[in-house]
Amino acid sequence: MKLSEIPKEELEMMSYDDIAYYILQESGKKMKLNDIFKKVCKTLELPDDYLESHIMDFFELMSTNKKFVMLDSGYWDLQSRHALDIVLDDELDDEEYEENPVEEEETEENQDDIFYDQDDETDDTEEDDLSDLVIIDGDEEEQNL
Repeated sequence: MKLSEIPKEELEMMSYDDIAYYILQESGKKMKLNDIFKKVCKTLELPDDYLESHIMDFFELMSTNKKFVMLDSGYWDLQSRHALDIVLDDELDDEEYEENPVEEEETEENQDDIFYDQDDETDDTEEDDLSDLVIIDGDEEEQNL
């Protein structure tokens, strides 16, 4: 369905990003954010000053919606038109693991030392840190007042 075929009542109920989706879909090309929002405002018959006061809100809406992607030079387009280029380089990963196998073993051995230090004898002193602690019963405290 084209944007021009949608009744005005339905357009007014739609969010700005939904309208922007139709605009980009119909144009078939990438567009600047300002141009997209101008068309959204024109479609909804909003006043000219509305564009300037709400462009940042529209930017936030577009940048958080996964339907859209921001391209170079401030252009925006539909995510569905752009494939993600994910390159997995297994050879590089294998080389990294082969170069540093000793470091991994050392870190595993040292993990035990994080929680207990065998050389530290201050923890095993016979002096009780709580020996100076006095427990006061609530009833006794009221009597002393």
